[in-house]
Amino acid sequence: MNSSPTSASLYLAIDQGGHASRAAVFDHAGNMVARACQPISETRPRAGWVEQDPLGLLASVRRCVAAVANRLEDRWRDVRCAGLATQRASVCCWDRENGAPLTPVLSWQDRRAHEWLDALGADAAMIRARTGLMLSAHYGATKLRWCLDHLPAARTAQRRQRLGCGPLATFLLRQLLHEHGEYIDPANASRTLLWNIESGEWDPRLLALFGIAREVLPMTVPTRFDFGHLVHDQQRIPLTVVTGDQSAAVFAWGAPRNDTVYINIGSGAFVSWLTHESPPQHDRLLHSVVYRDTRTTWSALEGTVNGAATAIDVVARQLGRDPQHVLDALPGWLDTVKSPPLFLNTVSGLGAPWWVPDLSERFIGGGDVAARMVAVVESIAFLTTVIVEELCRVQPGIARIMTSGGLAKLGGLCSRLATLCELPVERPAESEATARGLACLLAGCPDSWRSANHATVFAPVPDSALQSRYARWRENLETAIAEHRSQGGPSPEN
Repeated sequence: MNSSPTSASLYLAIDQGGHASRAAVFDHAGNMVARACQPISETRPRAGWVEQDPLGLLASVRRCVAAVANRLEDRWRDVRCAGLATQRASVCCWDRENGAPLTPVLSWQDRRAHEWLDALGADAAMIRARTGLMLSAHYGATKLRWCLDHLPAARTAQRRQRLGCGPLATFLLRQLLHEHGEYIDPANASRTLLWNIESGEWDPRLLALFGIAREVLPMTVPTRFDFGHLVHDQQRIPLTVVTGDQSAAVFAWGAPRNDTVYINIGSGAFVSWLTHESPPQHDRLLHSVVYRDTRTTWSALEGTVNGAATAIDVVARQLGRDPQHVLDALPGWLDTVKSPPLFLNTVSGLGAPWWVPDLSERFIGGGDVAARMVAVVESIAFLTTVIVEELCRVQPGIARIMTSGGLAKLGGLCSRLATLCELPVERPAESEATARGLACLLAGCPDSWRSANHATVFAPVPDSALQSRYARWRENLETAIAEHRSQGGPSPEN
């Protein structure tokens, strides 16, 4: 293998996402030369619980790697290095002696422990100052605490000093790499509520607060690091970059731009504005570490919409429809349905800027399946618009939106975003941004990757009916939140 990149160098990006695992190989110019995708499943055994099978996720990743290796044939030898991107706030526990999982993967969408957080309300400001996050059950600490409190296998392993636990990325690295090391990068570590955003280390005070022992957690290392070697078909490929799926996505077209809001719309929708400096203060948005190595830090001011593709899936099943059939029909429905109802989209919990964990989703108004599913898509646009408006208040230089992710393929969603946000929306030809962004990081973010962006641009257009629905939706959501609080529902996340 060459010690420095050449025109023949290839980069393997492994993306373990909420709905699928993917492996993609890119050349140094940013062209995808091989791709494999493996759908994965989740279970929702109770309200607020979202679990995945750790061995199933691992097997899906291995199948994807094997598939791209087979497609590359002799060019597999040109793969210079590999990277891994995962769901940031998903966690699990494993046996350190053999790597066997001891718990399910508790998805980032899982919020089973949100009531347990009520006792930590007095510490919310301290936690936010140290982590950049809201005090929320979406993040890893409460899930790990729940596993230790409720799952005998995890408690037994801890008593025997064999317990390993932390972000999903560490479990996958432990299993995939020849060296079986237990490491974690800043983007994934920062979604645990246990990692100090300033020091870049596990925080002793937070560990004590959540009752998590330092020795059960992986070693924190930079985003770019010698993690170990992926071995396939007698070839040892160094794995040199690990990050979160949303953290990788913003690099899909080179180094992020200061005048751009990045929106990646997959299982959830994640809205980010990037900077090398500490981002502006905002009480209801997140301060996220996107990338950090020994020389460079990229930080983000970020908001989340928890129910994007997940909301489409959940509502489609509630209406007795196959989610894939609904997705196939949505482009036509978005063009033809003119007066959809409103949908208060709180699937998987209401995210930024309200942070209400347990408000029930509901439709306001009636309609057939097509109208209701358009309402769900519009709710994604509405929730995203609120976050963009908050970002524009603190960063007035924002001039455009860059969209990516599976739902960005819906032109009707992109056009609605452009109109509501009053900003042009660019949708690159390649919508799978996580793998591409990961490969760009592996390649060192060449300038050529930005110039290769051939995007469709959606310009804002006058649409008084859409603006009216947005205003009525926001008024109804604010009323529902106020009623929820007055009736003694769970407190908003701090």
